[in-house]
Amino acid sequence: MLTPDLNHPHTCYILMNQSESECIAGSDDGGKFPVVMDDGVDPQIKRLVLGAELRRLRDMAGISGRELADLIGISQSKVSRIEAGAAMPSSVQVAKWAVAVSAPEDARQVLDSLVQAAFTEVQTWRTALHTRPHLQRDIQKLEQSTRRIFTYQPALVPGLLQTAEYAKRVLTLFQPGHPEGKIANVLAARLDRQLILYDESKEFEFLITEAALRWRPGPPRLLLAQLDRIASLSTLENVSVGLIPLSAQAVASMTHAFVMFETDDPETAHDGAAREEGEDEERDTVVTVETVHANLVVKGDESVGLYRTRWSLLRQMAVFDDEARVFLSEVADTIRAGR
Repeated sequence: MLTPDLNHPHTCYILMNQSESECIAGSDDGGKFPVVMDDGVDPQIKRLVLGAELRRLRDMAGISGRELADLIGISQSKVSRIEAGAAMPSSVQVAKWAVAVSAPEDARQVLDSLVQAAFTEVQTWRTALHTRPHLQRDIQKLEQSTRRIFTYQPALVPGLLQTAEYAKRVLTLFQPGHPEGKIANVLAARLDRQLILYDESKEFEFLITEAALRWRPGPPRLLLAQLDRIASLSTLENVSVGLIPLSAQAVASMTHAFVMFETDDPETAHDGAAREEGEDEERDTVVTVETVHANLVVKGDESVGLYRTRWSLLRQMAVFDDEARVFLSEVADTIRAGR
């Protein structure tokens, strides 16, 4: 696989071959080289290729970054970050960009293909763990860069809320598994992640099903300690824990777990001038979904919007605050009674 020099002046055109998951990048001297854009490609490369094409189209149109920002309704700094591959534009922003620079139809098709390739990232666990013993540090970096985290878990207690013993047993069940003798290191890294719950500049909301609360990776005492920890953490001002009883009337299906990481655009959120002009805060949101074989990262307004809608519906089924803590106590009573 060849990787283009995205700063090279002759890199000027990109075509997508969907059937072969191949990106053909051309230059003004007629040369071409393939850039494979399948799931194995580094997500940063996908963003860089998209950003380079957007920059090329803007340059060809003779429009400055500030002019483009005004035309499509985002900050100039975000235009720069998108072109540098440091930020991911929404599909709506890309469509507005294409209109603003009067991109021809074939270029718009290229952009659509590049956006779709960049919006969803699939990384198998074996690939992800090939160069490092665990992924806890990667997850921690994402959590630290985020202002709000929304976690839905229908199968087990979320990692940020787990006791040490519960987490240890969960990690031993993970497939494809961690290197022999490394569970202690992975466990320490997971517990270190939990310190972020005490950072009051961040907000956390959890939705946990009753089935997840009752899933028992160890003896009853382990689960009782876990329920007690959830009750304790739910009293933090920046932590909201919603519990979905089995008796709740369903308004949405409870399929797989997912986590939404939401951050205010750093340039817009702290730009007083932008706020005075009435510019809405931009929020970048990604969703992660852990499957049996891989981790899925979802971006883009349309796809993320589906998860926001599902979250809203699931939340309607949950109990919170004192009612949730009473429910935890009731579940604990049934566990003590052996039911």
